[in-house]
Amino acid sequence: MKVEKPSARKAGKDAGEPWNPVDPDPEEGFSRTVHIRSEGHTLTGDWIMPRDPLGIVLFAHGSGSSRHSRRNKAVARYLVGRGMGTLLPDLLTPVEEEVDSVTRHLRFDIPLLARRLVDATHWLKDQPEAREIPVGYFGASTGAAAALVAAGILREGVAVVVSRGGRPDLAGNSLPHVTSPTLLLVGGNDLVVEQLNRKALSQLKCTKELVIIPGASHLFEEAGMLDQVAVRAADWFSRQFAHDRESHPAPVATDHEEGVER
Repeated sequence: MKVEKPSARKAGKDAGEPWNPVDPDPEEGFSRTVHIRSEGHTLTGDWIMPRDPLGIVLFAHGSGSSRHSRRNKAVARYLVGRGMGTLLPDLLTPVEEEVDSVTRHLRFDIPLLARRLVDATHWLKDQPEAREIPVGYFGASTGAAAALVAAGILREGVAVVVSRGGRPDLAGNSLPHVTSPTLLLVGGNDLVVEQLNRKALSQLKCTKELVIIPGASHLFEEAGMLDQVAVRAADWFSRQFAHDRESHPAPVATDHEEGVER
């Protein structure tokens, strides 16, 4: 299968110039830094929305990473160009990140990361700009485990999950509870993680697919490999978001006093 490299041809929902998340047109979308409360802590996130998004993708970063991950930001930019909103939150506070740089235990605390991802999802769904818009998860490395645990908790509240070089095996007993259609993307040279993903795939009861990208390592650092991740992820998100909208159509607002549909 030939995979097209992300480019301006994929901008907007189908074509046109790329939407600029740095200086957005107020009528076309917005880009803002947000603050999310979770378990007495404040998490910082970067939220980008194009006009009339197909859905919103919430990112769960891998161990030792943050919302500034250049790989996740590259995928997020492409998803915005394909007509999706993105929210990249830090699941640890700056103080926790500093402590964890030495102890290295919080980044592997999957239940903690999953709870904060659930809180970030509830926060997002409470925002006026995000209501009635399906939400999906993009998880990398250990973040993929947190995304699957959170999806198992929220179930129909999460429309779709994509894992990049993830450790879904760390989601453990949560895997059979996931109802969100799940795509697992693994590098062809990442043999150990491939086997862990195959084992996790067998435990998932939802719509699922494992895609091995030949020639890619765990971080997809090779030329063109992250492009393939972005395209495959965007295709999966687009398809599942569309299916979710068909299954859960937004209610039509009406003016009952005047009998006029708005």
